[in-house]
Amino acid sequence: MGQQLGIIILVDIANALADKTIKGNAYLLDNMKFLGSEGEGGQDLVTAVPGTYWSDGSQGSEAVLNWIPLSLGSIPPTVPRNYRAIRTQESDRQALLDLESVAGNAQLSESELAGLQRNVGKRVKGAHSTHVFGHHKLIDVTGNIASADAVDAHAYPDPVITNISGTAVDEKIIYPAEYGSPDMVSDGWYWSATVDTSRPGTYGYTIHLQLHELAERNGEPVWEPVDFVIGSHLRISTEAKRNAFTQAGTGLLPIPAIPAAPAPAAPAATLA
Repeated sequence: MGQQLGIIILVDIANALADKTIKGNAYLLDNMKFLGSEGEGGQDLVTAVPGTYWSDGSQGSEAVLNWIPLSLGSIPPTVPRNYRAIRTQESDRQALLDLESVAGNAQLSESELAGLQRNVGKRVKGAHSTHVFGHHKLIDVTGNIASADAVDAHAYPDPVITNISGTAVDEKIIYPAEYGSPDMVSDGWYWSATVDTSRPGTYGYTIHLQLHELAERNGEPVWEPVDFVIGSHLRISTEAKRNAFTQAGTGLLPIPAIPAAPAPAAPAATLA
């Protein structure tokens, strides 16, 4: 199995949508800083990809890239993606209970009315996007239902990678694709790529990222997709494979000579 490299793309979605640019609103980092990655925490990340070759010059090891898009100040990524549906169902159930409790009471206090409105919430659906599925209610970053007028701070859907392109792909340095997985945290989809580590050098590539903005369409709230791109780089290095014990080639391990066992002592004479 190839060496697994994780590249995290942390996006400040609210500011990116307000500024209409991803510049200054995204932060890239990886798990290869100890091997020479540069630009951690910014948008000029250069990921170090170590490679090795055998004595005949053939590729000795490969690497696998895994891109992980996350949202800054949103619901934690460890929460399953169906969390919004679960909260929507729970708020519907609570709203029905609240209505039953106030049935026949024509005069509701402001606090009771506010509680009903919060539990009813506002449903939002996706528009022109296959990545955000709709009719879940707006929730805030704490997982609570946002108020019906949607003035509360709401949590944005996580960023979605729609493609990986650029020089590294065109020159067949990396082979990216979207893969399926039963992992509910990633909603069953993630982007990954194998790397040809036999070709050292620095190569650029482009991440196509889709964010979603809350908008009003025909009198109802929808998540509208907004596309951005982020540039990044890989720096592939390569060296001969060596034995981790001897730091030499990959031949047989030296086996020290085993000293001969001492001769057994002669048995003592016994008296007749």
